[in-house]
Amino acid sequence: MRIDVVGKHLEITAPIKQYAEGKAARLVKHYDGLQLVTIRCEQEPHNKGFHVEVVADAEKHADFVAHDKGEDLYACIDKAVDKAARQLTDFKEKLKQSKRGSTPASGN
Repeated sequence: MRIDVVGKHLEITAPIKQYAEGKAARLVKHYDGLQLVTIRCEQEPHNKGFHVEVVADAEKHADFVAHDKGEDLYACIDKAVDKAARQLTDFKEKLKQSKRGSTPASGN
């Protein structure tokens, strides 16, 4: 799985990149069909806050997208990754339920 950390109006320093990659690497345990995780960090120019977007590209499914805004960049990364993890967990549970619910046709 590839992890990209992108900054907009913000320089992505080594500690920020390392922190974001560490958090995003945990998403694989929620759903192992991930191919790419992109974390976009943006500093909003007027109110000095941050906006973080996590986009998780999964096999055979549309992208999972999670957003968060706040004053602390690290807290925003945490919350956005947690939201993405919840989406992936819900999707995985939905897949399990659909597999359990399908019964083979009886051959009477």
